Amino acid sequence: MITIKEATTSQLVKEYVKFPFTLYKNHPYWVPPLIQDELETFDKTKNPAYESAEAYFYLAYKDNKVVGRIAAIINWDEVNDQQKKKVRFGWWDVIDDVEVTKALLEKVYELGRKNNLDYVEGPMGFSNLDKVGVLTEGFDELGSMITWYNYPYYKDHLEQLGYVKEKEYLENKFPFANVKPEAYEKIVPLIKKRYQLRELNFTDTKSILPYIDKMFDLFNAAYADLSSFVAITDVQKEYFKKKYISFINPEYIKFVMNKENDMVAFSIVMPSFSRALQKANGKLFPFGFYHLLKAKKESKEVLFYLIGVLPEYQSKGVTAIIFEEYYKTFTEKGIVDCIRTPELADNIAIHQLWKHFDPVIFRRRRTYRKEL
Repeated sequence: MITIKEATTSQLVKEYVKFPFTLYKNHPYWVPPLIQDELETFDKTKNPAYESAEAYFYLAYKDNKVVGRIAAIINWDEVNDQQKKKVRFGWWDVIDDVEVTKALLEKVYELGRKNNLDYVEGPMGFSNLDKVGVLTEGFDELGSMITWYNYPYYKDHLEQLGYVKEKEYLENKFPFANVKPEAYEKIVPLIKKRYQLRELNFTDTKSILPYIDKMFDLFNAAYADLSSFVAITDVQKEYFKKKYISFINPEYIKFVMNKENDMVAFSIVMPSFSRALQKANGKLFPFGFYHLLKAKKESKEVLFYLIGVLPEYQSKGVTAIIFEEYYKTFTEKGIVDCIRTPELADNIAIHQLWKHFDPVIFRRRRTYRKEL
């Protein structure tokens, strides 16, 4: 018999956060999150996503053992402003028993029907900066701190329960050796001169902070047309600033400014923390912090986390300025591999951006949909 409990106490929320550590124990490709970080994500007093969203967390039990978990989420900005009458599910992990998945998803349907919503989609988080998608290819590739890993049967469970593909996301990688500086040497000076642009590089985090709000405004403008986009609010900007800025090497943040000193493009790259997080196994102390710090300084693999260009500057070659700056930084750091985080398969512009580096698709993931 399957029993479902809502995680309403701190003890149950801890069980919810720790369940994947049991499910994926010693798994070579699963990257554990930081337990404290996950707890804060689910804390209404700390995560500003709750200002425009509501979420409920459920655990499934069989023979008094946790066998699954799921979050049922409504992003009210999406429902009210975009008229997408959708209930989301996320942070979904389960043993290979479709009946457990079915019982968990019933809780998501209950929330959707109660609020007169039309369909369910997932897995996804509160916003565009959360993890997204169920892995459908690339199970033998190491995960990352900004993606979910899952067993191959997750997709099968959803399809058995009548779900259909809603969005597909691709993850690509390429060796840094594929980046040829000659491609930028001629074109970058011309672009800078024509549009009166300049690059902005950093060597310390403190200098970046005054620009972060502008960067998020640009992010909102650059991605507004994508089918899955929900804008980042002012409060969320503050939250993400505090949450992520310490993880990012200042020299991996690049801005492009115009003559009025307005930001027209930005990019954030992160060192790969995957191996360090596996060693930390969810805990910063006593040694997790050391492993993360070591990866920040020494990782030869980088993740292109976010890149954005103002709509009026798109298709003008502005990203060439960013790539030239990264070429200099990565050469100095001895970077070997570049990984791109999940990008929508139908985002043609972003795929065009990378084509010169001969990237290889090494993982695919999807969100799935079902009418209520």
